[in-house]
Amino acid sequence: MSMFKPSMLTLAFVAAGINTSAFAEDTQGQADTAKKKVEVIEVKGFRGSVVKSINTKRFSPEVVESISAEDIGKLPDSSIAESIARLPGLTSQRLDGRSSKVSIRGFGENEGATTFNGREQVSIGDNRGVEFDLYPSEIMSGVTVYKTPSANLEAEGIAGVIDMQTVKPLSMGERVFQVNTAYEQTGFDKLNPDGNDKGYRGTFSYIDQFADDTIGVAFALTTMSSPNQEKRWNAWGYPEFEANGKNYSILGGAKPFVRSSTLERDSAMFVFEAAPNDRLSMVFDALYVDFKDEKILRGIEIPFAWGQGTILPGSATVDDASGFITSATISEQRPVVRNDYEDRDAEMTSLGFNTKYELTDTLQLELDASHSSVERKIWSLESYSGTGRGDSRGVADNIGYAFNGGNTGAQFTHELDYSDYDLIKLGGPLSWGGSAALNEKYNVTGTDYENTLQDGFINAPVLEDEINSLKLAAKQALESDLFSSVEGGVSYREREKTKQSEGYFMTVSDASYPDNLALQAIPEQYRLGTANLDFIGMGNMVAYDSRAMVRDGKFDLLAESLTNTSHASKSWGVKEEVMAAYVQANIDTEIASLPLKGNLGLRYVKTDISTQGTEAGIDGNGKVVLENSNVDHSYNHLLPSLNLSLAIDDEQTVRFGYAKTISRPRMDEMNSSVTRHYRETPDNEGNNWEVKGGNPYLEPKEADGYDITYENYFHSEGYFSVAAFYKDLNNWIFDASVLEDLSGVVNPATGLVPENPTATRHLKVNGGGGDLWGYELSVTLPFSLFHDSLEGFGLIASHTGVESDVKDHNGNEYKLPGLSDKVQSLTVYYENHGLQFRTSMRKRSEFKGDIYGTGFNTVQVDILGETIWDAQLGYDFGDAGFKELDGLAVNIQVQNITEEPFTALSGDNALQVRDYQDYGRTLLLGLSYKF
Repeated sequence: MSMFKPSMLTLAFVAAGINTSAFAEDTQGQADTAKKKVEVIEVKGFRGSVVKSINTKRFSPEVVESISAEDIGKLPDSSIAESIARLPGLTSQRLDGRSSKVSIRGFGENEGATTFNGREQVSIGDNRGVEFDLYPSEIMSGVTVYKTPSANLEAEGIAGVIDMQTVKPLSMGERVFQVNTAYEQTGFDKLNPDGNDKGYRGTFSYIDQFADDTIGVAFALTTMSSPNQEKRWNAWGYPEFEANGKNYSILGGAKPFVRSSTLERDSAMFVFEAAPNDRLSMVFDALYVDFKDEKILRGIEIPFAWGQGTILPGSATVDDASGFITSATISEQRPVVRNDYEDRDAEMTSLGFNTKYELTDTLQLELDASHSSVERKIWSLESYSGTGRGDSRGVADNIGYAFNGGNTGAQFTHELDYSDYDLIKLGGPLSWGGSAALNEKYNVTGTDYENTLQDGFINAPVLEDEINSLKLAAKQALESDLFSSVEGGVSYREREKTKQSEGYFMTVSDASYPDNLALQAIPEQYRLGTANLDFIGMGNMVAYDSRAMVRDGKFDLLAESLTNTSHASKSWGVKEEVMAAYVQANIDTEIASLPLKGNLGLRYVKTDISTQGTEAGIDGNGKVVLENSNVDHSYNHLLPSLNLSLAIDDEQTVRFGYAKTISRPRMDEMNSSVTRHYRETPDNEGNNWEVKGGNPYLEPKEADGYDITYENYFHSEGYFSVAAFYKDLNNWIFDASVLEDLSGVVNPATGLVPENPTATRHLKVNGGGGDLWGYELSVTLPFSLFHDSLEGFGLIASHTGVESDVKDHNGNEYKLPGLSDKVQSLTVYYENHGLQFRTSMRKRSEFKGDIYGTGFNTVQVDILGETIWDAQLGYDFGDAGFKELDGLAVNIQVQNITEEPFTALSGDNALQVRDYQDYGRTLLLGLSYKF
């Protein structure tokens, strides 16, 4: 007889149909036996999912939070991040109106790890952090967040590990056919004439068991076309400006626009599970996702203090209290009318196979193999138009701005009609495009048209990411008063990520010097009418299909990489080979007659890094020259961990956790691509050479983490917990400037070796560190505790406080990206007799976050706190007693009820708004039928 036995309490939950990953090894036969011994009250629906989540937390040896399938399925968010962000200690950062990046206990997404069925996943971003809008929430059976790790977890992250799980068909115990559909509409009408304000979602799932329940299959298809719209204020920056003998901040320029996006995502999930006998189990899972995020952006780019116009004397309104010029007027300024498109396409494949075999009644062997890969392509098009080519041609405008005192940006006044197709024509109205190759192509070098031939631009980076892994493990049951079992294993993981950056100057195809360099009329067949910019006071602007014009050859393209080294520094390859071995003893004993469970483990991780990059410089003709730069590096870590769970009684538990953890460097910072430039004038350090780029010798950040938690499970549907945590951070990564010896290196501009060989190199380095500490309060409270008439009512709430004291390698204060001092979440629900209602709030204080800047460079900005409310109302006809309609359910959901904006600042002054993004509300009407 096998010694891997569940407890009677665990069997009771299995008999009730409450199957979580913590009970995955239980068999249906054991559950049938338990039914005879334990009286079970079955709770279904959202309340059942709450019970599942509570018991996953309760019976896990680690400190975890979890979401069950009902949580996600009944609240059909566009990404799993929306649901994860409601868990205690977690929050998310919105990207174009959707939650995409998840923070755990104050750490950004790059400090955590994400796994799918326990295996590390690729990402569509430039780094390691997973963007969760890639994953369809509808196909997941649950999510578990490990706040304290154990040695057998196959992922590393200082913040924690987020594991997404698919269904195990044999655990369902029945055949399931289910269809879900939803209609989606944005709160804004179409902001662009070719945009969408309506969308749809659909899911078909099938789960079945065969051969006397020894074979199970699960299959799901999902499709989604989800619209999202935005009115955005975006500022170039705020330079200093002298007024009344003092220096004040003034608007340098702005790029406001209206955005219409459509996220299209099709996916297929398949799971095959076999348990041919009591000793052998096998699971194969596959996930394919076809992802496309299309954006249409139209706006007017308005130079101000950084423009060629003149600020009118006496027009500036000065706010002495803030040191800010709140309004001013500029004359003879030429704005840029923008008609932009962006397509972000990705295809992801994830395959996994796991088999467990009980060699004896006490020894279990395990093999796990997986593959995960993604290819992401971005095609970002900018098309410019205006009244004349270059800084000094065409009709200029007199433009004024005024800030309203909030964080919403400025309102403008203007005199020109930007919706007039006879006035606004194709071409670059500002002298952008300072490229020697572009000037040479059109023979304008040394003429009045030099550096004026950029009529648009295309960014087209391509990224590939692939992970292959293999794990062998064994688990031996013990007859011991201290340990129930001991386990160990070895694993190999290979990850290779490459990025190829490229950009293209666009020039209207008929342009030639000196005959035809005037701006050209927008062809009739590409005109779409107008887009409205009343939200910034600029009225209507011309709207045309620049994407179709590029496709039809209306623009000539020239690679920017010919004369700009930035694409070389942003093109790189990184390969990681990770060998790991672990041993873990699982604790099951008593202290003073109190049950003590947990685990004690040690994990050894050895990492070999190979980077492929280039060293880029500019030759005497202004062209880029490249040399290979390939670097190998390796490091290793010993990572001990301890998790203890002491049951004071049947309801109360005290937990303690300790672990040494690592977070690997960002891949765009640890590559070996650099740019070199020799300046005729030395810098402040006396160096002529300047080197910028990655550092292939970066090593992981490290932390020693401690957790202590008190949990009280006072009801099958309720608990509360109080937790405190502390992390000692070391070997963090910061910006630095160091000296580098370039003796013998030729200056490509001259072909000679300079006399001064020393360089100032700007890069990331390890060093510094500090402390992070905080607390968590969480409660799930069924109102039936107060009175039977409140059956079905309840709330779920949490509050997290986090503080940090981190210094860089020079002793300067540093705030961790993603850290909000306070994070709260609240869900109030009712579910009974088929009627379901939920309203949820998540709130976070201000934080530093990463967003895309110019040329898809990642920039860090100060993001204001936000409070987001969602609500859902549903009705399940079967649960309401309509047997003829059993399986049919409908729901209505409103997201972002209060129209909470996303706001980022450029400095400490609240008026220096970098981004103000107004997304409006989103409405979803859903219907599901379970056969």
